[in-house]
Amino acid sequence: MAETAEFFDTYMPQKLIDKPDLIKTNAIFRFDVAGAGNWVIDLKNAPGAVRAVDADEPADCVITVAKADWEKVLDNPGLAMQLFMTGKLKASNIGLAMALQKILG
Repeated sequence: MAETAEFFDTYMPQKLIDKPDLIKTNAIFRFDVAGAGNWVIDLKNAPGAVRAVDADEPADCVITVAKADWEKVLDNPGLAMQLFMTGKLKASNIGLAMALQKILG
């Protein structure tokens, strides 16, 4: 199973280096992962950034999910829609949340 902190601390920062075109998403995503912490993935301000934040950090799209469910999504990004439909994953902006499949995949 993928680990939440490793995803935000290692995987996503490297992905921003490897795929700078992700910045074209033009959004700031905040992930409130219950049991793990809060992070922002900034795809609005070049060159992009990933950082731990407070729960009230402004964002264009806020994803709220439990750690165990988030780690399932990291292993299988296609599961995000199912978790959303069952209320286990919440998104403040559905349109931007749909862009996450490109980012996670």
